[in-house]
Amino acid sequence: MNQRHRGARSRVLPMLAAALLGLAAGAAHASDNKIALIPGGPHPYFAPWEQAGKDAAKDFGIAAVDFKVPAEWKLNLQTELVESLVTQGYTAFGIFPGDAVGINQTVEELTANNIPAAALAGCAQDPTKMSFCLGTDVFNSAYLGTQALIKAMGGKGKIVHLAGLLVDPNTKLRMDAVEKAVKETNGAVTIVQHITDTDAQEAADQKINALLGAQKDEIDGMVSTAYIPSVVAAKSLRNLGDKRIKLVGIDDDQIVLDGIKDGFVAGTMAQNPYGQGYVGAYVLDLIASGTCTVKADAPWIKTPQTEHFIDSGTLLISNDNVGTYKDDLKKITGEIQSTFKDKYLTCK
Repeated sequence: MNQRHRGARSRVLPMLAAALLGLAAGAAHASDNKIALIPGGPHPYFAPWEQAGKDAAKDFGIAAVDFKVPAEWKLNLQTELVESLVTQGYTAFGIFPGDAVGINQTVEELTANNIPAAALAGCAQDPTKMSFCLGTDVFNSAYLGTQALIKAMGGKGKIVHLAGLLVDPNTKLRMDAVEKAVKETNGAVTIVQHITDTDAQEAADQKINALLGAQKDEIDGMVSTAYIPSVVAAKSLRNLGDKRIKLVGIDDDQIVLDGIKDGFVAGTMAQNPYGQGYVGAYVLDLIASGTCTVKADAPWIKTPQTEHFIDSGTLLISNDNVGTYKDDLKKITGEIQSTFKDKYLTCK
């Protein structure tokens, strides 16, 4: 998922600090904890977090795991929501940073008062007090998606990359991944262009339809590395009745899945938002309860943003597995959850 709207500057209101000081160091046991899963703002990617939280609460005996969404993609609204939830007795937070740097001031206040936070779906920028970052390995996902597109095109042709926000460091990683996969074809495949800032409905509609209107006959494939342009591109190819242009998108919106079934979409890279929420809640409960601490020497993946990254899993959805991929994601989630304590935590 893309990081978004970095223009805002973090501020921790006096009310938050006072609320933090008034909380106990931690719940006596897991069932006492109230955990909030907070995205940067409204976006369909995060919808599975709600059910993930409910399932984690039931499976692990947590008092509450609640999905709380800021009204808009603004850092100050996210930090104010955190502040409000602290006053309501929430003891841990899973957060998609509204700003990769700006969120750190709030997280520092939380962790200084024994309220752990973890970055889910997108990372905070080191140095950070986030316990860890659990999200998609965006470079690998974009690389595998581009390879799948090239295979669907028969190994040659011209492609366009539909990308997210240019200010998002994940977008640059995805652009690099697309270029790596293309370079490996030794000139058989070329990139016409990277079209950025498409992960919003109006921008995606305008840019993708303009592309197809002007260059439909000149391109052979499109790889989308953001949710909304994947949906728009799938719709547009269906409306055109075009199965010649191959499309590999990201995420599992029903429009994209229907496009795979009907031959308008070659595939889409599944992410694991459910697993991020489910595993995130499980681990935050252990940390907030005082049962476990994070290992400094765990087998973390190092990324440009953080040295404490864990891949939440990815896979290609194609016509071969469009009916069963959710079972594969559940298996990935189960493996991450069942091995997390031994790999990443020191527990009493």
